[in-house]
Amino acid sequence: MKRIVSIGECMGELSETGVPGTLSMGFAGDTLNTAWYLRRMLPGDWTVDYVTAVGTDGLSNRLVEYLDSERIGTRHIQRLSDKTIGLYYIELKNGERSFTYWRSDSAAKRLAGDVETLEQALAGASIAYWSGITLAILAQADRQTLIDALMRFAARGGKVIFDPNLRPRLWESADAMREWITRAAGIADLCLPSHEDEASWFGDRDAEATAKRYRQAGAKRVAVKNGPGEISLLDADGQLAIVPVQPAAIVVDTTAAGDSFNAGFMAAELAGGTMAQAASAGAALAGRVIGARGALVPQAIEV
Repeated sequence: MKRIVSIGECMGELSETGVPGTLSMGFAGDTLNTAWYLRRMLPGDWTVDYVTAVGTDGLSNRLVEYLDSERIGTRHIQRLSDKTIGLYYIELKNGERSFTYWRSDSAAKRLAGDVETLEQALAGASIAYWSGITLAILAQADRQTLIDALMRFAARGGKVIFDPNLRPRLWESADAMREWITRAAGIADLCLPSHEDEASWFGDRDAEATAKRYRQAGAKRVAVKNGPGEISLLDADGQLAIVPVQPAAIVVDTTAAGDSFNAGFMAAELAGGTMAQAASAGAALAGRVIGARGALVPQAIEV
């Protein structure tokens, strides 16, 4: 079946409008951003579903309505009457973003609390996409529940795609982050790390070292993002390739650069492209996304 399941947390995004004292609100989150770009780039015979947990309040309802309006499937979103979605406020300085979060008790923290619900969401999908943030927000028992469900999904022939997306502040310790991220990468058909983060927290000397470490952990293929730098690819045969990147002409907002790269890469591969072609497509999309404000940039997608 041509169906992708994206698993993670979507939050309300508060950002400045340029008018003093006013904010705009949208919805975003790393795995939701990738799902949003995938939905707009893939043909109509593909289904893109989002798997998370939200509340039953007005803000949660608005989120689900928004996803429906964007043709992102919501039938596997859990509704929890005692929770709501998280919020974050985004500030920009010279194109780089910083965040203030309100998510300590968000509904998404319980997205993997029910094995049967997870199995139903994964049933019939061809690809499951998730990230280190998805893993980080969960209780330890739920982390293992989700990994086990994805292992069974992979054993049935599904492809698991994983972005480590290292966010140390979400973890109980750096050691826990490294342990769980490595464990999660071991079930990935494709791993999509960012070298700058990996160098900081795993000590990788270069992008090739990042690729090889994830391959050793069990990932079949690895594509290492490196900001405006070249992309390092390690294929299923263990062959390394380097793909140059054309620097973005204008950098306005780097929000969702990696998320959009992942979507461009996945969409190009699903259209029959090679890993190198997929990397070029992902980099081109990310370059357009960072030329505008916000995580979700409709004009960045070529028609």
